[in-house]
Amino acid sequence: MIPRYSVPELTRIWSDEYRFDLWREIEVLYCEGMAAYGLIPRRAAREIRAKAAFDVKRIERIEERVKHDVIAFLTDMSGRIGPSGRYLHLGMTSSDLLDTALACQMTAAGREISMRLRKLRSALRRAALRHRRTPMIGRTHGMYAEPLTFGLKLLVWHEEITRALARLEAAIEEVRVGKMAGAVGTQTHIDHRVERYVMRRLRLATAKATTQIIQRDRHAAYLASLALAAASLEKMALEIRSLQRSDVGEAEEPFTRGQKGSSAMPHKRNPILCERICGMARIIRANALAAQENVALWHERDISHSSVERIILPDSTMLLAYMIEKFTWIMSGLKVNAKRMRENLERTGGLVFSEHALLRLVERGLSREKAYEIVQGAAMESMRTGRSFRDLLSRDARVRSLMSAEEIEALFDLGAHFKKIDFIFKRTLAR
Repeated sequence: MIPRYSVPELTRIWSDEYRFDLWREIEVLYCEGMAAYGLIPRRAAREIRAKAAFDVKRIERIEERVKHDVIAFLTDMSGRIGPSGRYLHLGMTSSDLLDTALACQMTAAGREISMRLRKLRSALRRAALRHRRTPMIGRTHGMYAEPLTFGLKLLVWHEEITRALARLEAAIEEVRVGKMAGAVGTQTHIDHRVERYVMRRLRLATAKATTQIIQRDRHAAYLASLALAAASLEKMALEIRSLQRSDVGEAEEPFTRGQKGSSAMPHKRNPILCERICGMARIIRANALAAQENVALWHERDISHSSVERIILPDSTMLLAYMIEKFTWIMSGLKVNAKRMRENLERTGGLVFSEHALLRLVERGLSREKAYEIVQGAAMESMRTGRSFRDLLSRDARVRSLMSAEEIEALFDLGAHFKKIDFIFKRTLAR
């Protein structure tokens, strides 16, 4: 991932130093496990623990010659250990080391993302409660529909992030799996007790049956959870972009002191962060597809998945962590124009209360078809002429024959739309 969109914690997890340190620890634990069950001398395991070290630059130089990163690593480290270094990797295949280390990296990266999702969820909760009673117009098909509150919109987002968090944590558990199973998964040259020893100390589950590798449906599920979380962030960012449009003006991402908008038009305050989030979501979705392509490999393993994972796993986790941080900042400083929300709500002249009128006329004995005809007729005339829907309905003789003036006026009570808001908040936030 390019530095512009990097997150320090994720950069560290996907660094060569972090990866080689995991490899070192796995190889050392493997030797200690073999020593614990009398398969190699205990003094050799102690020497390996004391002397195991590596040099990233030297590994890179060796790899240029041998064209194999694991062999380059083992060559460097065993040379530092001396004769006891011959016990490193004994009976293992490269994927025992690679996939077990990758499980540790994916778990660590997933937990960083999980922590950030929790912070975002808290920010959404605070904003939802703050705007629980802030009225605005709801839109379906891009058209004015019925009133709701901005807080309810944010509460829906809060719930979506809760689901994203649950999916991610389930996916973390699915990839938190290591193996020491050998070249084709038979454990021919590996004691299963040693495998168990290593996994317990790494706090990983043990894959019960494998080929040479951990099966990639696990990794695909992990990437899918990242892609779904990114899609939710895109949805939220897209909504803010829509609400920030000049002709809407209901909400706006933060615009900091000294910030510039358009290079040509000084008056502009563009929703650049929300646009950035929308763009980044496309990358993570594409990466999730690549992860699914990695599931089908030849026989017990081929290497076609490896190069893909070296790109999609660091990039996807890094991007998502970055997106969450930015959107949390947006939500913490979101500018909400409640006055404009109210103005947009009221500019229809009461059209948004059409369902109230329809239902009351049905209650008074009209067929639904007849009631719909009356209400739609008044609504269409209102839109055509600019006259108030409220006025047109109150002047309709058929409506006046069934309802008093006070009852007609009550149709346009905004509070009636919000009578269940507190109930919805209570049942949603009760955990």
